Amino acid sequence: MAMQSRSKMLKKAFTTAFPYTIPIFAGFWFLGITYGIYMNVSGFSFWYPMLMSVTIFAGSIEFVTVNMLLGAFNPLQAFVMTLMINARHLFYGISMLDKFRGVGRKKFYLIFGMCDETFSINYTADIPEDVDRGWFMFFVTLLNHFYWFSGATLGGIFGSLINFNTEGLEFVMTAMFVVIFLEQWLKEKDHMSSLIGLGISILCLIAFGADNFIIPAMLAILGVLTLMRRPLENTGTGEDEVQEDASESKKTERASIGTGNIEKGGEVQ
Repeated sequence: MAMQSRSKMLKKAFTTAFPYTIPIFAGFWFLGITYGIYMNVSGFSFWYPMLMSVTIFAGSIEFVTVNMLLGAFNPLQAFVMTLMINARHLFYGISMLDKFRGVGRKKFYLIFGMCDETFSINYTADIPEDVDRGWFMFFVTLLNHFYWFSGATLGGIFGSLINFNTEGLEFVMTAMFVVIFLEQWLKEKDHMSSLIGLGISILCLIAFGADNFIIPAMLAILGVLTLMRRPLENTGTGEDEVQEDASESKKTERASIGTGNIEKGGEVQ
């Protein structure tokens, strides 16, 4: 009985998580296959992208690693480059502290597999109450990991046979993040935090350039939102109270109208 209940719980979490990952599948497969082909034409066997996609699972640094493997052995440069490219994951981890609380041993894989796309889904998804939160996040992470692994492996195996122009495929992921941002915008009652993030990002883009603005922008956003946390929370609470008051007044109004109709009915009789 316990096994059946656990099986139903896992199936429910998987079937709920899978639709969220379908857009990721499209992007990861194209980019993964592109990465596998790139490794192939650079002279590496298919097992290089296969193993790297399993153990590293960081698309940007995996592309950079190709040049590192072809160059002189320099572990310090590899460490600094990896830290610079993936420093944004520090902020992802801070944001997910509360969500990862109480998920058990799954936390270790959730931390390892938290790429940009997985973070976006696990942080923003409205998980139904009857779905286990920890297993939902686990399956989102596992599916996205599998999409990247399978794409990279196939690209490495069939890279020499496939010949097409892959320029512009990386825009698939950009478009996905735009959609996620718009969904969050529609869900928000107050757009102040989104506007702050956009404003700071634009200022950092102008100040630091397209290649170096991400980390300064994230630091600035984290600092500003931390300082403005209380005012933003108070604003949200105030709006909720206003909506509750409006809802209560509407209920009172409807009740009064109903009472008036009953009284009028009594007068007619």
